[in-house]
Amino acid sequence: MLRYLAGMFTKTEWNSLPYNPISQHYKSVFGHKVYKVPVSIAETCPNREGLINGMKVCNFCDVWGSAAYPEMQKDSLRDQINQSRLRVSGRTNAQKFLIYFQAYTTTYSRVQELRSAFEEAIISEDVLGFVVGTRPDCISDALFELLNEYADKKYVAVEFGVQSFDEKQLIWMNRGHTAKRSIQAIKRIRAACPKINLGIHLMFGFPGETLADIIHSARICNQLPIDNVKLHNLHVLKNTQLEQEYLNGNFVPVEFDEYASWVTAFLQNLRPNIAVHRLSALSSRSDELIAPKWTSKKMEIYQKLITYLRDHNAYQGQNLHQPIYQEQNLCVN
Repeated sequence: MLRYLAGMFTKTEWNSLPYNPISQHYKSVFGHKVYKVPVSIAETCPNREGLINGMKVCNFCDVWGSAAYPEMQKDSLRDQINQSRLRVSGRTNAQKFLIYFQAYTTTYSRVQELRSAFEEAIISEDVLGFVVGTRPDCISDALFELLNEYADKKYVAVEFGVQSFDEKQLIWMNRGHTAKRSIQAIKRIRAACPKINLGIHLMFGFPGETLADIIHSARICNQLPIDNVKLHNLHVLKNTQLEQEYLNGNFVPVEFDEYASWVTAFLQNLRPNIAVHRLSALSSRSDELIAPKWTSKKMEIYQKLITYLRDHNAYQGQNLHQPIYQEQNLCVN
């Protein structure tokens, strides 16, 4: 049986929420709230460079590479940090921060460039560490050495854009890496960097995706050495390949009620000690969002998802006691 049973955690530990929020992890580590400040230092990724013959840009990705504040991408890192801190603290009264290297593929850079960026990121006393967003195919031994060096000084986290464990879905979205490679990368970085906090991003809403697929993804997560997961619903932005698929009638975004049922099933089958960053995607640039429109309503959708979970008496890890959770080799080797 899996060791991570629902009874090991209570809603009290999760601030009465039906899932284990990343905010609780930060509070347990730092003793208080910490907020992520998004910045960009990368300008491209392997797909955009076409490193492998036939590689294309991911069909959901816009020209900004998922940057939260694209208008700042050309600013210096120091200016980005200062502007983002002011923006976040003005909205939340935040006092302590993690610098989040978010857009494109941060580790698609020379190690010395990364070192300089990390040094710049942690120079302020109110910065407690940093988070690096990257891909499973952009890691190296040199990167591991660098991460270990900083993990001895500050809090260091890495988030892999896995998106899916289904090979057909990865091909459909032009992701450029396989599920097997994602799993190998997760195991490799965990073995090499035991001190870092390790997370993955997953998307729901692919063509033909089923509830069984969602549950299967949760079971794979349970067997991986990850600390957290971030959930997104696949949505359509302007000037993307997915926009054309949508306009041609070849892609239909998931409706809220179905997405809510998928999130619920995923959480019910997810081990409780995996923290959850978010429950759905947010299009920060509403003028670029084509569909579904509900994606633009951040707090409203969050509250509706929490209500859905509570109305169904659902919580994270709820189904882990069932006999189906005998150890199975669900992961790709």
